[in-house]
Amino acid sequence: MTALNPDYLFVFIMAAFLGFQLIKKVSPLLHSPLMSLTNAIAAVVIVGAIAVTGGAGATPLAKTLGFIAVFCATVNLVSGFMITDRMLKMFKRKGS
Repeated sequence: MTALNPDYLFVFIMAAFLGFQLIKKVSPLLHSPLMSLTNAIAAVVIVGAIAVTGGAGATPLAKTLGFIAVFCATVNLVSGFMITDRMLKMFKRKGS
């Protein structure tokens, strides 16, 4: 088993920190458009997790974590679309 590459850990920590700082400062009025953007990010995560999971040299740990990532991102993606659809229905007129 190989050790964790410190470069990957640094990128992960920086991405988590910057993502948290960006989301924290968003106005409540912009949460719906932001949710649509996070749906797109979740789709990219799914593609990346599938690539890691299905890789030829993937270890059992990588396959397990890849499966968990695919499952969690899929749940996030589907529920995000459901919530966005429900919010958009709130703004439709009753006659149309």
